Amino acid sequence: MRDKHGLLHAPIATVLLKMTLPNLVGILTILGFSLVDTFFVSQLGTEALAAISFTFPVTLVVSSIAVGIGAGVSTLLGRLIGGGHSGEAKVFLHDTLLLTFALVSLICALGSLFTGPLFSLLGARGESLSLIHDYMFVWFLGAPLLVMVMVGNQGLRSTGDTHSPAKIMALAAVINLILDPLLIFGIGPFPRLEIQGAAIASLLSWLLAAFLSGYLLIVKRNMIAFADADWPRLKANWRRLARIAQPAALMNLMNPIANAVIMAMLARVDHGAVAAFGAGTRIESVLLMVVMALSSSLMPFIAQNLGAGQPARAREALMLALKFVLLFQTLLYLPLLLLADPIAALFSSDPQVVEWLSFYLIALPAAYGPLGVVIIVATSLNAYHRSMASLVINVCRLFLLMLPLAALGSYLYGVQGLMLALPLTNALMGLACFILAGKVSEPGAAVSAGQLRGSAQD
Repeated sequence: MRDKHGLLHAPIATVLLKMTLPNLVGILTILGFSLVDTFFVSQLGTEALAAISFTFPVTLVVSSIAVGIGAGVSTLLGRLIGGGHSGEAKVFLHDTLLLTFALVSLICALGSLFTGPLFSLLGARGESLSLIHDYMFVWFLGAPLLVMVMVGNQGLRSTGDTHSPAKIMALAAVINLILDPLLIFGIGPFPRLEIQGAAIASLLSWLLAAFLSGYLLIVKRNMIAFADADWPRLKANWRRLARIAQPAALMNLMNPIANAVIMAMLARVDHGAVAAFGAGTRIESVLLMVVMALSSSLMPFIAQNLGAGQPARAREALMLALKFVLLFQTLLYLPLLLLADPIAALFSSDPQVVEWLSFYLIALPAAYGPLGVVIIVATSLNAYHRSMASLVINVCRLFLLMLPLAALGSYLYGVQGLMLALPLTNALMGLACFILAGKVSEPGAAVSAGQLRGSAQD
């Protein structure tokens, strides 16, 4: 299994391209779930769009936990595989998936019990709150499946295989795309379930993805060893995972928390502003999908090379990625200047929502290049076993810069002032992260897969 995909010896740009293109398909399909749901639900009216927008921070919390655990899986499996310890990697993946399912199931159960108070705190009320109940009841049932798929796919990517996860998620996205209009609008023999239909469509597609991912990991690739329930081993592996996953999950949790605060600010102005911001964040995810795909490829690449004792190759890959995202996101921004109004009109017929969403699409993507630098550096720091530094970057970006500037902008200039705070923050943090990338190195305590083995056996 070691270096089957050339991470340790093939030309860097070629390897990253081969890994990123399938990742791009996979991430596009994951984002497609949200964007397709948002588009079809928006046809039900502003209240329905506002309702699904209110769900974004909560659904992102669960997704952020998956991303954090996935970062630990990608980093630690990458190092074990790079160091030639595939047997330990199989047991580690088994223990990780066991913890993942138990943790997310507990969180979703609590979420189901406190849906009303939680979304009332975010500013939802009246009809929107009722619609949120309909959507989140089903979403919480399916979320453990989604998280298992996300973590399992990271296990596949840690070997350098980005094609299989992409195929799985592409098929799931097609199923979701077909079922969404049928269940939302009640086409043909299907009942009209409106916003709840979107959640059911997602649940069914996640079920298919979980089956396919499990088949690959367990049967075809033999990447999971079903070890006995040995508590010392479980505890050691979970601790090892937590060193990366906890800061990585907290880092990703910062974004939905910050979005929730911004949603609460906007809800005091108008639910139309919430609807515009919610749609804008979904579109933003699509515009940043190349950055996300590249960062997902870069983490196992860096981890395997550090595990194999090739830090110079890891550093070269990081700097190449940063230069690429700055150029790519700058070029991508140019057509948005012309297409902002038509894109906004696709998501709402409400003139105020269209105006705010159009402004969002002009203002925020101007700094997506620097934001891409932040994402790449923060993700790569996990592979360097500097996950706390990654967490500090996000805390500074969101809580020391973005939210204070957003509050000031909202006070001075309303919705538009709040939105302008976001690209300003990203530009400043992007510059800081580019400088940091040139100085990053491994901490002395985590330089080899051999040391990882030792920590698991303590």
